[in-house]
Amino acid sequence: MGKSDNAVLARVVRTHESEILADWLREQGNEQRNPLQQLEQRNISREFLGAMRESLQSNVDTATAEWNNVRDILGGFSSTRAVQGFSPADTATFVFSLKQPVFTRLRTEVGEGEGLADALWLATTVIDRLGLYTTEAFQKSREQVIARQQRELLELSTPVVELWTGILALPLIGTLDSNRTQVVMESLLEKIVESRASIAIIDITGVPTVDTLVAQHLMKTVAAARLMGADCIISGIRPQIAQTIVHLGVDLAMVTTKASMHDAFATALQRTGQRVSSS
Repeated sequence: MGKSDNAVLARVVRTHESEILADWLREQGNEQRNPLQQLEQRNISREFLGAMRESLQSNVDTATAEWNNVRDILGGFSSTRAVQGFSPADTATFVFSLKQPVFTRLRTEVGEGEGLADALWLATTVIDRLGLYTTEAFQKSREQVIARQQRELLELSTPVVELWTGILALPLIGTLDSNRTQVVMESLLEKIVESRASIAIIDITGVPTVDTLVAQHLMKTVAAARLMGADCIISGIRPQIAQTIVHLGVDLAMVTTKASMHDAFATALQRTGQRVSSS
């Protein structure tokens, strides 16, 4: 493609910008949105088309610095769509629906012939690249949203409770894996620092199975708590789990274990020199 092809496309977008914008909004189905959504879609479409017009004055390589503003707009748009729960197809349609309005103006401006074919091919290349960039930006934003949601769920599923002065409880429910263990450890250590607790009860009543990996994760958490000056008591050791631990040869000799949270709490009170009395 020569520089003249670039000039034709840039001139068409610049000369017919308002008509292209109106047709583009119709292609996006903007009439079907409520007034607020129509205004938002009109604003982002106008901003994008204006930025595209400016970039086309320089070149048609959408990866260059001259297209930074266009890519920033698409990145922000894709991120917003990802948070709002739109699909990748809905998001990419924002860019791809621009083809028909641009093609229509190119036919009017250039006429039939080889010049039109070159101009259409150039417009297709530019819009397709921008559409692919939008899809990639959406996917990246969506992955970030999912990762954040997963972390928030992990944090909610591992609450650290202050049972008594200097005594914390960490009830675990479900399977322990490396990611969750990291969240458990961080939550526990932060609470130890905040409350200056000396005892932390890790209750595994809700953990369905304990294998070598789970046991290793528990020991890492216990070791980290000790480094912060807090001893750990593991409660919820059911008969089946006790047999599994023995069978696996996991050494829990350095850790106090109890069958129930009740027993663990009583031990914690005794170690801290506290007691509960009825009034």
